[in-house]
Amino acid sequence: MVAAGGGGRSADALDNTTEAEKQAAKAAPAGGAVLGTTVASLGDPTERGFWLRTPLVNVETQGSVETESGAVVRVKLIPINGLPSAGSRISLAAMRALNLGLTDLATLTVSKG
Repeated sequence: MVAAGGGGRSADALDNTTEAEKQAAKAAPAGGAVLGTTVASLGDPTERGFWLRTPLVNVETQGSVETESGAVVRVKLIPINGLPSAGSRISLAAMRALNLGLTDLATLTVSKG
């Protein structure tokens, strides 16, 4: 178990997504337009769900992210202010589904749809 903020609670304790949500997020994405790449770090570990806060979108939409090793997960894309080249923040659940370390700075390909 690795502590990940939230008052010293473990990542297992903070990741409260259901098994059904995890399976849906890992289901093969339907494909979509590639919006670009971003370097993502862990966002608020207490915020539930599969999401990516990124300057690559202007409105909240569904999409997916793919790691350099080919792992893919469906996420909600949430806009944040910044240049498209600025970094992004990813949910704890999405990081775990992608088998990323909690301190990783992951290069992700972001797709819409």
